[in-house]
Amino acid sequence: MDQLRVAVLNAAHRDENTTRNFRRELDASLAEFDATDGTVPDDFDYDGAVVTGSRSSVYWDDDWMAPVKKWVGDAIDRGIPFLGVCWGHQLLADVLGGTVADMGAYEVGYSEIEQTADSRLFDGIDDTFTAFTSHSDAVAALPSGAEPLAENDYSNHGFRKDRVFGVQFHPEYDMRTARELVHRKELSDERLESILGEITEANYREACEAKLVFDNFLEFVRNVKRVDTAADASASVGRSD
Repeated sequence: MDQLRVAVLNAAHRDENTTRNFRRELDASLAEFDATDGTVPDDFDYDGAVVTGSRSSVYWDDDWMAPVKKWVGDAIDRGIPFLGVCWGHQLLADVLGGTVADMGAYEVGYSEIEQTADSRLFDGIDDTFTAFTSHSDAVAALPSGAEPLAENDYSNHGFRKDRVFGVQFHPEYDMRTARELVHRKELSDERLESILGEITEANYREACEAKLVFDNFLEFVRNVKRVDTAADASASVGRSD
């Protein structure tokens, strides 16, 4: 089968780490769009789509979010599989009718996350796993019909609805990204030192298990493409009879 075509809606306000990380982790033909400019694809000719993290909040009334939300909603209606990461997770929940809210706390650093349901998105990942996190907003209420997949004491960390998946944690982060993000945050000296002390080779290696969500998502996209192609071929044969 030809290489998958995946649209990446980059909402990271031109953070070079985001482009580098997703290009490394997604083994597909990527078309990247700067969502914070309100730039979205001109069409829906993609096998799948990914929405990245952002320093914005989904519930802000920023002009650039309206075209992004519209394209995402239209693409979902057309059956395009989606994966959202952090802000992308929250955006997908919002578009599907869920609720995103300020947690009143800031989760940052390597965290333990627990799977709450079996899902192909977490194939090969331990029931309790480690991943890097950075968020003060969370999906407070899942969309109707969505299945929760993962959580910790802070929030929901994963959900699925039909062909849409979201994860609150950052499976794409490398150590450089984690360190640079933490230095940008307004943290007390004590907390800054504590979190930076967690960003070690050992913790990063442990968190690499979570990167399997990218391979698992792409395998899901391949399966969807096979099924849809077979259905289209069957419908075409039926029309010719």
